[in-house]
Amino acid sequence: MEGSKRILYVNSEIYPYLPESDIALSGRYLPQAIQEAGNEIRSFMPRYGCINERRNQLHEVIRLSGMNIVIGNVDQPLVIKVASISAARMQVYFIDNEDYFQRKPVVRDAEGKFFEDNGERAIFFARGVLETVRKLRWKPDVVHCQGWMSHFVPIYLKKVYKNDPIFEESKVVLSLYNDDLDEKFSDDTLDKLATEHLKKSDASAIKEVADGINIAKLAIQYSDGIVCGVEKPDSALMEAVKARKLPVLPFTKVAAEGAGYVNDYNAFYDKIISCNAKGK
Repeated sequence: MEGSKRILYVNSEIYPYLPESDIALSGRYLPQAIQEAGNEIRSFMPRYGCINERRNQLHEVIRLSGMNIVIGNVDQPLVIKVASISAARMQVYFIDNEDYFQRKPVVRDAEGKFFEDNGERAIFFARGVLETVRKLRWKPDVVHCQGWMSHFVPIYLKKVYKNDPIFEESKVVLSLYNDDLDEKFSDDTLDKLATEHLKKSDASAIKEVADGINIAKLAIQYSDGIVCGVEKPDSALMEAVKARKLPVLPFTKVAAEGAGYVNDYNAFYDKIISCNAKGK
């Protein structure tokens, strides 16, 4: 694809809002580098309760907030906030909700136990991002998912939003980070994932067990390209990638200093966009 691309980044973590990690650093520096290379970007993450709104100058975007997302049988209000990383000349949109993202810990309680509702939180985050982008009327060429909190985005894009004018031509790129693969999500995750346009059979990867590795496999099933976010992604995940014959971008470190990785990512996005194969 020639010229400017539109890349939507859906991140579990972004530095400096969360501590440094492979995902958080990629969430911080990759969008900036891609934008500085002449592309348009939008970047999203959850508004975890540990993020200080005053210090980070978050404010609610009233025109985007106000809709409800039904999770199970409960209407959950969607609140959208935004902040700017001035050094990057980049805005970050935050998905917020009192029940899911007001607590101070990110994904575990004080005893280190994985939150029982993490699956619901990821479902709400995925749907919240996609509904907000629809409201923005911003049509992404690529939706790049980073971290397990984004792993339900691919199936919603390919099943629920596949005929939506905003997303019908969007391709999905998934970065694999080995984050929380052994963690177990609640038994009703599949029930809450399903909608009128997304049947349980569409998500058979998590039918037996909804754990981190199966949710990652589900994301792979509905992706168009894979990025190795770490040097050695889990072997079972790479087998799933191989089985689908997906294009793979090998690991290349994303950091503040030096932007040699940008050409690799730009070329990979171009390759995915130009590929005619649709996700199943």
